[in-house]
Amino acid sequence: MLNVLMIGDIVGRPGRKAVKQYLKANSKQYDFIIANGENAAGGNGITLEILHDLYNSSIDFFTMGNHVWDKKEIIQFIEHEPNLIRPANYPPDTPGRGSAVIKIYKNIKIGLLNLSGRVFMPPLDCPFRSADQIVKELRKETSIIIVDFHAEATSEKIAFGWYLDGRVSAVLGTHTHIQTADERVLPQGTGYITDVGMTGPYNSVLGVDKEIVIQKFLTQRPVRFEITEGDTQFNGVSLKINENTGQCVQIKRIQEVFSTKEDVDKR
Repeated sequence: MLNVLMIGDIVGRPGRKAVKQYLKANSKQYDFIIANGENAAGGNGITLEILHDLYNSSIDFFTMGNHVWDKKEIIQFIEHEPNLIRPANYPPDTPGRGSAVIKIYKNIKIGLLNLSGRVFMPPLDCPFRSADQIVKELRKETSIIIVDFHAEATSEKIAFGWYLDGRVSAVLGTHTHIQTADERVLPQGTGYITDVGMTGPYNSVLGVDKEIVIQKFLTQRPVRFEITEGDTQFNGVSLKINENTGQCVQIKRIQEVFSTKEDVDKR
């Protein structure tokens, strides 16, 4: 049985800190670790330095989302990072890749696919039709396929999970930063959750300083979002996948909070 961990959107320095705390104690129980890194650099995008720092924290593979281009330097390295993908339904001449097949231990291969939704999101190509084509190609190499569906609307995410049931090992929603409680294995063996959640500041609004966001709602004036400090949270899901069939046999949510008080006590 293959044990896979998917980490919810890593947000800024607090998110990177929470990743290191969780993986320091738990990384050895997983055969493959995936993370959504589109918010890893200050809440928007990712840099090469941060990417390599997170690789060193035991993460094997990164998916992205609508903030993939927020750090312009990614254009310089995305083509050269085999374990980093962006949504596959960007136009064909977009830098980078939207899917990959990674060989891990015992000659087992995992297919990874990243797609963006279209409801309340940029109008990219249809993720459903894009998945049809790409999943067909990935299945020529492996039956183990994990999809990060980076989307806003729960209806679109749920429909997408049903659409791919039996064709992929898991459809894991990202983007909304709130972990949902609907994890399940669908009838044809696809693990599903509407949103994996967020790894970052705990006492925040989606990672942002809560007072700033409250003022925006109260005044309707533009504000500068800032990632807050303090306690952090780790959100993710663990998957058990049959190595022979590619079917998911178990999906579990992971929620862990790290207190800054505990950090002080340990020093």
